Amino acid sequence: MALRAGEHSQAAMNGPKEKVLTLDTMNPCVKRVEYAVRGPIVLRALELEQELRQGVKKPFTEVIRANIGDAQAMGQRPITFLRQVLALCVHPDLLSSPDFPEDAKRRAKSILQACGGHSLGAYSISSGVQPIREDVARYIQRRDGGIPADPNNIFLSTGASDAIVTVLKLLVSGEGRTRTGVLIPIPQYPLYSAALAELAAVQVDYYLDEERAWALDVAELRRALLQARDHCRPRALCVINPGNPTGQVQTRECIEAVIRFAFEERLFLMADEVYQDNVYAEGSQFHSFKKVLMEMGPPYATQQELASFHSVSKGYMGECGFRGGYVEVVNMDAAVQQQMQKLMSVRLCPPLPGQVVLNMVVSPPAPSDPSFTQFQAERQAVLAELAAKAKLTEQVFNEAPGIRCNPVQGAMYSFPRIQLPPRAVQRAQELGLAPDMFFCMSLLEETGICVVPGSGFGQREGTYHFRMTILPSMEKLRPLLEKLSQFHAKFTREYS
Repeated sequence: MALRAGEHSQAAMNGPKEKVLTLDTMNPCVKRVEYAVRGPIVLRALELEQELRQGVKKPFTEVIRANIGDAQAMGQRPITFLRQVLALCVHPDLLSSPDFPEDAKRRAKSILQACGGHSLGAYSISSGVQPIREDVARYIQRRDGGIPADPNNIFLSTGASDAIVTVLKLLVSGEGRTRTGVLIPIPQYPLYSAALAELAAVQVDYYLDEERAWALDVAELRRALLQARDHCRPRALCVINPGNPTGQVQTRECIEAVIRFAFEERLFLMADEVYQDNVYAEGSQFHSFKKVLMEMGPPYATQQELASFHSVSKGYMGECGFRGGYVEVVNMDAAVQQQMQKLMSVRLCPPLPGQVVLNMVVSPPAPSDPSFTQFQAERQAVLAELAAKAKLTEQVFNEAPGIRCNPVQGAMYSFPRIQLPPRAVQRAQELGLAPDMFFCMSLLEETGICVVPGSGFGQREGTYHFRMTILPSMEKLRPLLEKLSQFHAKFTREYS
């Protein structure tokens, strides 16, 4: 006899119920996303920290997380002026306190004046607080030697990452052989491969030249582009300058050649310039893509589409947790720019504290302000120490047999190449691991040093690397470099 409706539902409730969302039914694009900087090796580092807290004996007393460019987690002190203005904006009652300099108070008052309800707890417009965008435009104009910047072409964002993903979303279209392809450098920052996987776009790899200090070669761009046209429609070219994870700084001649290439091949240019304050090597200098593009004149300056990105997370600021950044678009189609505005409005607005920090970065104290001397001293101290650490890292690694490190010209990382014995490679394969992942995992278990394997960033077949930040304090960095070099020698002996 047929079951009545109530009995049907009772039977369904009593039996095991399959979940609606499972690995088989979830979005397959999300499953393809990988982000090595916070991947399996970092999860194991967290477990080791927990075990140390529980009193489990290890061959080390602390885990040193040299895997991510998180300056303040590594002990860098915040810049005083940035935090003073932020504190005043978050808690305006402090404006009457004698403990804060007058220029910090003036800045906080002007920012609050531009906020809804004069409060940081209110939403801003989706593209960011208008006076802050105007300050960003003035910063870009100063940086680029007077070349104008329009605040209407500037969108504030939740770190640079959010703006990068937004621009990629605009670019991705088509199916099969017409699906959008995006050229990205190898080694790359894994945000790019992760975002392209999530958007089901086609990743087109172009290799940086390790033998020439990770130089970008237009002939290699052309090779990658021509190969990709067999299976997708390449529409964008990403450049990271200064480089992450490779630390190279592009020359002006190289940037001009890249712009000409993008123009000739009708590619939208994406310039990731979040490390623009981090240039250390003698003879190296940061040139913004916007400045070079404008100085090249027509037709490039008037037609080549460009989006350039900056952030408060790196530089001398290291304010990663506040998630502040911006994108400036140049020569973007006006109708597309409106669509970009719409896309950003879905997310309401970037965090207001991040917008405030960005305001201080693009409009620091002037020489006549009471905070100027301290601000300059703190900024220069951070950058001078990073330059010294970049040099030390290169020097110590290059003294170690089987490790070769290119000059760390800029950014916050070294990306040394390591020789691994065939038996180590074989053992890694048996364990189902990439050989450099096996090395990095062994390093972590024995020394507590957490670095990211080069396979997480991409590398030429048969080469092995790891990325390590140069952010640990000088007292910790030298012993860390020496311990890592010693471990590599021991690992090599063990598997030879």
